[in-house]
Amino acid sequence: MAATKHAQALKQDSQDYLATALLQLLATNDLADLTVTQVVKRAGVSRMAFYRNFTTLADVLTAHFEPILTTRFDDVLAHIPQEQKLVNLTTFFTELTPTLRLAVERGFEPVIQQIFDTNMVRFYAATMTWNGATESQQKYWTQFMTAGIYRIWREWLLTGQQESLTTIHDLIATFQTATMAALQAESRESEY
Repeated sequence: MAATKHAQALKQDSQDYLATALLQLLATNDLADLTVTQVVKRAGVSRMAFYRNFTTLADVLTAHFEPILTTRFDDVLAHIPQEQKLVNLTTFFTELTPTLRLAVERGFEPVIQQIFDTNMVRFYAATMTWNGATESQQKYWTQFMTAGIYRIWREWLLTGQQESLTTIHDLIATFQTATMAALQAESRESEY
């Protein structure tokens, strides 16, 4: 049992070292220009340690950012007061802005967006009442909203968060409500 815990600790250390090294290299290099060799050298681990844990450099970033983003989505899904959710989101967005800027500048934004998309699908699965929408309508509505919401958050974060978080939150809620009402109206019309 102790050997297993030790092996798990070593694996986690290798993953942490690789993520730290990759993020350090991304401060001055585009993801497309980096190699596994550069990252393992910077991390002080072997190529074998890299390939035991990951297939690509994007996998390192996914392993690093997925728990961070998922935790914030869990906060939103948790039944906590709205004011606390807004405080948590404000903190999150303050911390996320430099990362998103770096992701855009250094070519790893698709990693962030994929994690966001996965969590939005999970969010809608847990929170939506579909009221007669077909599976196809549910799937495409979720994809439409996920892409739109990502673009709203992206624009808001990258342009200096000039509107309040409450304004952005209300705007997204308005879009969700309006598009869902249109979808439900379409479903009712197709029944006749």
